[in-house]
Amino acid sequence: MQWSYPELRLRLIKAGLWPEGRMARLACYLAAMAGLLYAVEKLLGLLAPSWGDHLGGWVGFLAFLAAVLFFVLAFRWLKRRVLWRLRNRLIVTYVFIGVIPAVLLVTMAFVTLYGLAGQFAVFLVTSEIHSQLRSLEAANAAVSNELAARLERGDNPAAESLAGLRKRDPAWGRRQVCAWYGDKPLPLCNEFKGAALTRPQFVKDRFREIVRDHNELHLRVATSLPIKSSTLTVVTSEPFDKELVGNIATDLGEITLFASGIMLNPAAAADRAAVTRAAASSSPQKSDGRISINTNQQGTSVEVDQQVLQPTFTVGTLPGPADRLDLEIPLAGTSLTVVDWDTGERRQRALVRVRTRPSVLYGHLFAALGEFVQGVAYILIGVGIFFAIIELIALIIGTRMTRTVTAAVAQLHDATRHVDRGDFSHRIPVKSSDQLADLAHSFNSMTASIEKLILEQKEKQRLENELAIAQEVQAQLFPRQVSELESLEVHGFCRPARTVSGDYYDFLTASSHKLILAVGDISGKGISAALLMATIHSAVRAYSVENLPQMREPVAVGAVAGSGRVLAAWPEGVEVSPGALLSLLNHQLYESTPPEKYATLFLGIYDGRSHHLTYSNGGHLPPILIGKDGTIRRLEAGGTVVGLFDNMTYEEGAVEMQPGEIFLAYSDGVTEPENDFGEFGEQRLIDLVRENRDLPLPEISQIVTLAVENWIGDNEQPDDVTLVLARAR
Repeated sequence: MQWSYPELRLRLIKAGLWPEGRMARLACYLAAMAGLLYAVEKLLGLLAPSWGDHLGGWVGFLAFLAAVLFFVLAFRWLKRRVLWRLRNRLIVTYVFIGVIPAVLLVTMAFVTLYGLAGQFAVFLVTSEIHSQLRSLEAANAAVSNELAARLERGDNPAAESLAGLRKRDPAWGRRQVCAWYGDKPLPLCNEFKGAALTRPQFVKDRFREIVRDHNELHLRVATSLPIKSSTLTVVTSEPFDKELVGNIATDLGEITLFASGIMLNPAAAADRAAVTRAAASSSPQKSDGRISINTNQQGTSVEVDQQVLQPTFTVGTLPGPADRLDLEIPLAGTSLTVVDWDTGERRQRALVRVRTRPSVLYGHLFAALGEFVQGVAYILIGVGIFFAIIELIALIIGTRMTRTVTAAVAQLHDATRHVDRGDFSHRIPVKSSDQLADLAHSFNSMTASIEKLILEQKEKQRLENELAIAQEVQAQLFPRQVSELESLEVHGFCRPARTVSGDYYDFLTASSHKLILAVGDISGKGISAALLMATIHSAVRAYSVENLPQMREPVAVGAVAGSGRVLAAWPEGVEVSPGALLSLLNHQLYESTPPEKYATLFLGIYDGRSHHLTYSNGGHLPPILIGKDGTIRRLEAGGTVVGLFDNMTYEEGAVEMQPGEIFLAYSDGVTEPENDFGEFGEQRLIDLVRENRDLPLPEISQIVTLAVENWIGDNEQPDDVTLVLARAR
């Protein structure tokens, strides 16, 4: 299947293998450059080998840098993929906190035990060697005392006087004793095996060391005693050979001796003279204590103080393992100081390496305890089992606690995904009583609250939609096209405090020369006030247009028929009574609304021929007439509010409007807004209209409403703002 470059790139990006970061691109560039240089190196190697050799270092350097960068990128990728889940993160945390320290402690314990075991094996060998030296020293002291006693008595020492030592101790068959009285050797050496010893010039008092004499190693002790006018020197020696070391290795394991110039292997006997000459011609060197072991195809060699030591001999065998943990103890060895018998210098070195197992060493260590060792072993096994049980219980408890935490987090993560999809009905099952359970309860409570809030929001949205429709309907109730009279121009403005308004104004053309002005304010705000406003609007239009009462005299509403009230159409020339109209509206509202609902209403009828305004005010803020000279007249004739009491009559008033005089009617939403300086007030309203009286009425209305807005500032509009203006021509 052939993939285009964009498809291949997209697939690699989805798999997380496309180098997107700077480090990834740099690693790829370095790897590609290293591969290119490698190819060039091989090509140049075929053409000119000397040229290709110069590129090998650069290839290795670039490959190393690319490998380091790829390792860092792999670690980041593994961290991002593996440690994303909380469970994996906790597991890694537990591994670093609990497992790795425990493994390190156990490893350190095993390394320490094996290291101590190696040192203990070396201690067994060296202690046995020192035990042999002490035994020689004791025998040498006995011989020295016996010879000193004979010399002090004046007797001649003879070999027969010490013959009993050979019979009492079989080890004397390997030993050699020589004595000198002054510079004169005593007749003792010939009675023992081995070549005659030379008198040591460096022994002043006592001497006990491993010596190198005639290219052979010996355990040798010497004692120098003053006798009369001369000195008695006694030397006892025993070969440090396979037999002696083999006795040490019998119950221990395999012991290998490395010594400089000591070749006890018969096959290498021909080389002894050459080794001796090389050792004799070698100049003394200062010991720095450095030891290194080299193993190759020819065998194992040891370098001590820059001297290469070859294996001299090996005795014993490595015992078999007692169990799987009974491993061979590595690096169990120590260096031995060897004294040159000819010069007394301690520049010679030898090394003893031991191969054994812990079971053998523990046998030597606990040999003195007898059967108590088995009890100690059982106690240690019991303690180990107890610790293992505790560790297992801790592991189970930790796993269960981890699962509770990770399960709770997984449930929260799944719940958030449901919330992200808009499913707020999802609930987290709670089965515990801990902090995580409290968090789950909080999440469930939060989602329930959000679900309830969304339902409320939907309900609120539905109500707002209905209110928007109500606002559109109410906007249709206000006069949209006003048929002005030739002698009167009018303008009205209403801005609700909420979605719908409880204020009311209307302009009704009664005839070609009469215009009805209505301004009202409903108690309360919102839907209820808007519904009452619609009721008043409908009643005013119904009574004034279809069945407007014709009044010769004001009468009380509710009287029986024939009491002076006649309902008829409004023919031309009929006089209309605003007071009677208010009485009818008052009775209707009183009968159809709750007791606490009422309205203020101003009704005025303007006659364009006579320029008279007949009005009646039902509890509304008195409208104001502002003359051209700035004088004001208040229209206060009328009565109380509409709809609060029944059987109410309303007085009427009449004024003549002069040309240029402005009629101003308003609601309390214009004059009552407050700020830090107090209310907006009626006087400020009058001053604004008086100052701008010559402007068109819409501009005067805009100036007044803008002034009210600035007065309110950032505060919420407290009430509906309604303004009605009329100007006589």
